[in-house]
Amino acid sequence: MSVIDNTILFVKQKLENAEAGHDWFHIERVFKNALLIAQHEECDIEIVKLGALLHDIADSKFNGGDETIGPRIAREFLESQKIAEPKIQHVVAIIENISFKGGNFEKKFNSKELEIVQDADRLDAIGAIGIARTFNYGGFKNRQLYNPNIPPKMNMSKEEYKNSEAPTLNHFYEKLLLLKDKMNTKTGKELAVDRHRFMENFLAQFYAEWEGEK
Repeated sequence: MSVIDNTILFVKQKLENAEAGHDWFHIERVFKNALLIAQHEECDIEIVKLGALLHDIADSKFNGGDETIGPRIAREFLESQKIAEPKIQHVVAIIENISFKGGNFEKKFNSKELEIVQDADRLDAIGAIGIARTFNYGGFKNRQLYNPNIPPKMNMSKEEYKNSEAPTLNHFYEKLLLLKDKMNTKTGKELAVDRHRFMENFLAQFYAEWEGEK
């Protein structure tokens, strides 16, 4: 089997019992998004594929906030596949720099491949899928759906964002609605427009129902 086939099997096994918003199906959607975006960009497609498949191999949210586990697991796997060291370093750098982290995280690495995988991941955080994932995670953490007395907290530090226990609806304002304007690639920006609009329509409907207007 190819390295990509082996990576798919590895990721499926590692994420077999993962929370539904960060499981294999999330990885598969990001992988498909990345391939779609990569068609219109000059890039190393193998690095894009490996970065997309391994980007959430051990999300820090489910590992006590430890951001070193994912890159370490990815490196160990890629070394077992005899991937060249420069490619391993590139994929690990993608994993280390892909996350939103409150929007105030300064990337220490840039590449076209990172831009593609980051856009692919962010597309899965918005639109209908993004809404479903957000409420699934909120339920997983036993958070309130919405509390009018707890407003969204904008411009959080990385630590504040990581430790937030705010109602799920706040996450739309603290992250999801910001992603459209943070897309890197032309294709990513185009795809984000409709998904962003879908979330705006959802929120309008949500508030109307909350207030008993519909």
